[in-house]
Amino acid sequence: MNLEPRPPFPPFTEETARKKIQAAEDAWNSRDPARVALAYTPDTEWRNRNEFLHGRDEVRAFLTRKWQKELDYRLKKELWCFAGNRIAVRFEYEWHDDSGQWYRSYGNENWEFADNGLMAKRYASINDLRIAEAERRLR
Repeated sequence: MNLEPRPPFPPFTEETARKKIQAAEDAWNSRDPARVALAYTPDTEWRNRNEFLHGRDEVRAFLTRKWQKELDYRLKKELWCFAGNRIAVRFEYEWHDDSGQWYRSYGNENWEFADNGLMAKRYASINDLRIAEAERRLR
């Protein structure tokens, strides 16, 4: 089990919060569940829409299912606010299903980090909007 520290570490400044967000965006855009899961504590707690996940194994399985459904996924995250070991993020991502229908998904995430820089808690609220391929903003 990889418990390598993940800088930057809390408490966050605006600069380090932005670096943490960019690292998360880059990892998620890789669409590699194993890579993404390493950024979370082994006992991480998630709420993603109506799913509640506990631990890296559940996160990895969730992300595998997600990217089998959400094809050509592309994500952009923005800093909303930060304090201590917490960061709030606004995000949007675009994807299409296997029929070719495109979606833009909007949401907010609240993150809480352990001292070693791994994310211990992630709470995400997300809404989906059907879009035409010509309406895509993220490429």
